Amino acid sequence: MSSSAKKSAPLKPKPAAAGLPAEPMARLRAVMAWLRDPERGCPWDLEQNFATIAPYTLEEAYEVADAIARNDLDDLREELGDLLLQVVYHAQMAHEAGAFDFDAVARTIADKMIARHPHVFGAASIASAEQQTQSWEAQKAAERAAKGIKNGGTLDGIALALPALMRAEKLQKRAARVGFDWGHAEPVLNKIQEEIAELRQELAVNAPQDRLTDELGDVLFAVVNLARHCKVDAETALRATNAKFEQRFRFIEEALAARGRKPADASLDEMETLWLEAKKAERS
Repeated sequence: MSSSAKKSAPLKPKPAAAGLPAEPMARLRAVMAWLRDPERGCPWDLEQNFATIAPYTLEEAYEVADAIARNDLDDLREELGDLLLQVVYHAQMAHEAGAFDFDAVARTIADKMIARHPHVFGAASIASAEQQTQSWEAQKAAERAAKGIKNGGTLDGIALALPALMRAEKLQKRAARVGFDWGHAEPVLNKIQEEIAELRQELAVNAPQDRLTDELGDVLFAVVNLARHCKVDAETALRATNAKFEQRFRFIEEALAARGRKPADASLDEMETLWLEAKKAERS
């Protein structure tokens, strides 16, 4: 069964599964190796590679975040298992290619955490989270230098696959480290107004889609900057607003359904009235 399969009733283990190790981590690794076995493995799993599995890895990470947002610890346990499977999957494929194995992955991250926490595992003294952040970045720079990555740009190493809001924030944080930043939120608010004005100008002249996309991107980037200055995670804030919108719109649908109608049958004013009722219900 692939990692992308949705949750369903557990299947009765085949007799051969009785020969798998009992220790949980060893068992999981043995299951993954079996799935990839050329003679007795799963045809779907045997066809996969790093590139085809990567989207599932991202999907499982988002499902972990979703379980956390819903404070569903039972679901979180299951989703963390799905995410762990992704790590084991990639490590198994790397092992087959002769590159590295799961033990190397675990050893590397353990060594990295020890090196990046000298105040915990060594004699260094760090008194605050801010100092730890500075120490963390200094250690990362030292690691890059040790790998021969020298004179890299300030923005190097920020993954392109990150969600756009998250990547925008990371780009801004990197630039801020070298002084390219406003000291407080007020100039950022002014920048947002400036970008909105430019977008209005493009809309007024019926600008082509590429120019609208460019200007709207500038607005979004400025809003992420404001979130950063307000110490608000933009991705988390938008995710919460998405949930709020969904809850309020479902309220509208249910209210209309009680009247034997659908949203397509209602006017915008009527739905706006119900929207306000949904907001009022949230506060009560």
